[in-house]
Amino acid sequence: MAAFTPTQSSVGRFSTTLLGLLLIASSTRDQATTVVSAFSSPIFQETAALQRTAPSKTEGVEIELPDFEEFFGRIQAVSPLARLVVEGGGSGVGGGFAAVDDTAPAGYMWKNVENNKRKTVHRIDRIDNFQNLGPPLLRWRASMRGPCHGMKFAEFIMDTDKRRRWDPQVDNVCELYPINDLDAANIAMGFGKYGDCAKLGVGYTLTKAHPIGISPREQLTLCGIQNFDDGSSLIWGTELEEWHNHLLPKRDERPTRARSHLFSIALVPTGENSFDAEYSLQLDFGGSMPHWMTAPLVLESVKSMFGVAQPFFDEGEGGELDEFLKEEKILQEKFEDRNSILFTP
Repeated sequence: MAAFTPTQSSVGRFSTTLLGLLLIASSTRDQATTVVSAFSSPIFQETAALQRTAPSKTEGVEIELPDFEEFFGRIQAVSPLARLVVEGGGSGVGGGFAAVDDTAPAGYMWKNVENNKRKTVHRIDRIDNFQNLGPPLLRWRASMRGPCHGMKFAEFIMDTDKRRRWDPQVDNVCELYPINDLDAANIAMGFGKYGDCAKLGVGYTLTKAHPIGISPREQLTLCGIQNFDDGSSLIWGTELEEWHNHLLPKRDERPTRARSHLFSIALVPTGENSFDAEYSLQLDFGGSMPHWMTAPLVLESVKSMFGVAQPFFDEGEGGELDEFLKEEKILQEKFEDRNSILFTP
């Protein structure tokens, strides 16, 4: 997806509704069950009668919503930092990676690829042929300087201009169909169980031919951003299925389809000007290229992303992020002032 703009949902901002309180109260009890049962059922349903859909901003286009319990359970199973984000209580000094439970998914062991505490990306791990899908599941861990902001971090993945700073193969990244009402997503997620859904929609990615012989690839994904009260964020995505292909942009000839079986970035503030980030990705390039050739490309590409993002977040006073945060604060204050007037008896 691309051109992300801050969007607020009434559910996220007014989570003290009776239904919200009832659902949030049960979320902690359900959390352990959710993680243990991950990968036990499909994320999407091919049978129309079993699908849960929500209107997009394009008239007549419906978005199939995933089984969020299953999906976020998968993310928490492979990303300890994401699990910490959802469970809460892991931000601030002594939080982040210092507070995670590093238990591997049941039946799997992480293999360390790189480990250097002096680098921004200080650890990379992998699980080969995860879930017998072929490509490895890769996980990058980075400790960043600067304010933690999920929406701005997501731009390095989902905005074409920022993506091109570290990914020369990307041709286009765009948001095809944003959801019409974020409240519908928050209702489907359980009112605050997975934070506040600040962004959700169907996105499209098209890549250029790679010099080593990889032809152009396309992806159709459902992506979103969850924000949490402690300043943490969870950026997520998953590939849509064949029965969603009518959502693809029309082309004379379809490029080979690549698939992100699982994608998440968990961000946790560890201080006023620092945060930890854990990027998890299982990407299948499609075609006949062996995974042992494509996995190193993915590994180095994501490392480059962190290298480009770090100066952006650490630019400080007068930088692009600083100016954005100032404007965001002004808008938030106006929003709060307006609501204080509306709700004054």
